[in-house]
Amino acid sequence: MGESGSGAGSGSEVDGIPSCCRKAMASAPESEARQHATVVSGWFSESRSFSDGDAKTLYYNNPMWHGEAHSMKVEKILYQGKSVYQEILVFESSVYGKVLALDGIVQLTEKDECAYQEMITHLPLCSIPSPKRVLVIGGGDGGVLREISRHSSVDLIDICEIDMLVIEVCRKFFPELSIGFEDPRVHLHVGDAAEFLRNAQVGTYDAIIVDSSDPIGPAQELVEKPFFETIARALRPGGVLCNQAESMWLHTHLIQDMLSTCREVFKGSVQYAWTSVPTYPSGVIGFLLCSTDGPPVDFFNPINPIEKLDEALKTRRELRFYNSEVPLDQADDTTGADRGGKNGLLNGSIYDIDCK
Repeated sequence: MGESGSGAGSGSEVDGIPSCCRKAMASAPESEARQHATVVSGWFSESRSFSDGDAKTLYYNNPMWHGEAHSMKVEKILYQGKSVYQEILVFESSVYGKVLALDGIVQLTEKDECAYQEMITHLPLCSIPSPKRVLVIGGGDGGVLREISRHSSVDLIDICEIDMLVIEVCRKFFPELSIGFEDPRVHLHVGDAAEFLRNAQVGTYDAIIVDSSDPIGPAQELVEKPFFETIARALRPGGVLCNQAESMWLHTHLIQDMLSTCREVFKGSVQYAWTSVPTYPSGVIGFLLCSTDGPPVDFFNPINPIEKLDEALKTRRELRFYNSEVPLDQADDTTGADRGGKNGLLNGSIYDIDCK
């Protein structure tokens, strides 16, 4: 790869593979069996010459995206480190700018982060009038906070992030995202999200945004019914949740399970939305949108359009992706077939993508 930055592990660069990627590879039983190209993480890699001159390959098989890898050319490694919870890697790519990876999985890039950060934030906040109290679960890079700060009606922004090192690394290498922490309305809580929600008072928040990692290992808790029940309890009547919800092309069964669970928990509206992020698996990421019983919420028709918010477009950075037209790409009520358009809501259903 490139030059090693600060925080490098003791033996991680012996064969050119960062330790965070080795950790990801260790969970793949087939990674030793098939060889194709040097793997630098679960789904980004770079070609590399071996000392014997042979064109060997390494194959990575992550349970969340079986048999796939996404490659990006690495110009330089800027940081390698390890927190109590995960391996952290920052590198400069040739096309997408700086890249953040946790445990060998790309979390964001400078080029396409706007699509994810703007959609996960404004889909829920623009669906209710004058949101005042917002909770962010995860989101240690600060991008969701940056987008929430566009909403002048918000009085309080709580964020619960378990890994302080992620926040520190992003403040150094991704200042355009971590600027969100500079908003005086932001209150940082470092700790476990499930515990934080259990201790939250009933009806505290107008909106909760869960910017979580993939549901592997301990994060599995974040897609199970008890967690969603604590979220619903912490929301006011008619409050909204937006939860990262994987790829509709790769995780159909997981998404269907999440939708079924949330329909049991949330008595208002439950919908599924998606957007295009080229550096995520399959180039697509989804969002679960839910509202509690109370004033009806129509996610398809934003009641609080971002273009009409005085402060929204006066920040240091203009919106690059979201606008109030985005949610209007609906799916057919009976078939779930997309009518066309860029991205948006799938009317509480998901494509039948079981292509055998």
